[in-house]
Amino acid sequence: NITINMNIAIIGNGGREHAICKKVSESKFVKKIFCIPGNAGTALIGSNIDIDILDFNSIYKFIKSYKINLVIVGPEEPLVKGIVDFLKKRKVRVFGPNKYAAKLEGSKAFMKKICQEYKIPTAKFKICNNKTQVNHFLKNIKFPVVVKADGLAAGKGVTICKTKHQVLKASSQIFRGKFKSSKKIVLEEFLTGEEASFFLVVDNKNFKFFGNAQDHKRVFEKDKGPNTGGMGAYSPAPIITKSLEKKIISKIVKPTLLAFKNKNKFYNGFLYVGLMIKKNEPYLIEYNIRMGDPECQAILPRLNTDLVTIINKAIENRLDSINIKWKKKKSMTVVLCAKGYPGNYKKKIKLNNINKIKLFKNDYIYHAGTKIINKEFFSIGGRVLNVSSTGDNYLKIRNKILKILNKFDLKHFFFRRDIGWKIIDKNENYKRFP
Repeated sequence: NITINMNIAIIGNGGREHAICKKVSESKFVKKIFCIPGNAGTALIGSNIDIDILDFNSIYKFIKSYKINLVIVGPEEPLVKGIVDFLKKRKVRVFGPNKYAAKLEGSKAFMKKICQEYKIPTAKFKICNNKTQVNHFLKNIKFPVVVKADGLAAGKGVTICKTKHQVLKASSQIFRGKFKSSKKIVLEEFLTGEEASFFLVVDNKNFKFFGNAQDHKRVFEKDKGPNTGGMGAYSPAPIITKSLEKKIISKIVKPTLLAFKNKNKFYNGFLYVGLMIKKNEPYLIEYNIRMGDPECQAILPRLNTDLVTIINKAIENRLDSINIKWKKKKSMTVVLCAKGYPGNYKKKIKLNNINKIKLFKNDYIYHAGTKIINKEFFSIGGRVLNVSSTGDNYLKIRNKILKILNKFDLKHFFFRRDIGWKIIDKNENYKRFP
């Protein structure tokens, strides 16, 4: 009972939202797509609407006047601030977790308390409100120690500390209000292993697997330098075997969803399980309450089932009635960044020859920090765009992507040439750098 000719609004302006927008545009149920605020890529598919994603009243007015049938929320901030509750109260059909469920990402302390109560494997931790509690935790823990701001910090709230001095410095900055979102911290033991991301689409009664991926967070090749929002990703992640997937679901996912059910609250939306894999055992590092960016740009090209159908089933709590199908292909995405990112970088750089770049059937350019100004494409963010491609072999896919990226004016931009290096080295026996 899905309406044909739906008007759909997608909230957000990143690579993730362009990937969602493209996938939604392939659905036979769609009449018109609007992106709030969108980017240069979404402007080529639907209409960009310049409204602040945290201005819920203006968003609602737009939804009413344009007769929007479905709203898909991309980023975490409006979810944590309660956009889903706000719109549902006004009878708008919206996909994403409500404000209570969004605390899984919005509060590290909330997530850790669930781990404690439901015996979910995670790093040893302590929730601290002052220096005395910090000192107490440091007595019985090995270094390095991870200091995390409790609330959202746009990917900048985590510090890995090798000494007590570093821990005290990082924690006192947060106690003093470095991030608007919180003055509370979570201290954790540092887990070693391999990181992986595991995705689900969840309704009040069921959940379905929605892909897995490995993301490269560090800015420089061979995983050096500061953390970023993500420099590239590949999917599927070979480290996640069938037996490991069973452990992730039984030890981490089911107990978490049970915690909500027991409080008579429910999780509905995309759920991103951030994992550390150590000796074939999964540990929960974090939950995100939305698709990952850039993982989404590697996962969605592999999806065979209509995305609008999946989302509608989730809203109706009928995910059990659908079988989500995937292409038997591998996929990768590499992010083109402005020089200087994740520090200071130049904005408003013209993307000269973007229209001349020839893409083949399985290649995609997903825009992120871009804008069309007077019919020209400009960069306005640190992560400018993603080039994604699918195929049978990770090295060949990467070489295709690098060929496309080399066509950009690299005076102003850079990208990592070694995305997927671990897996390319290990499983496909070829050189790291083409």
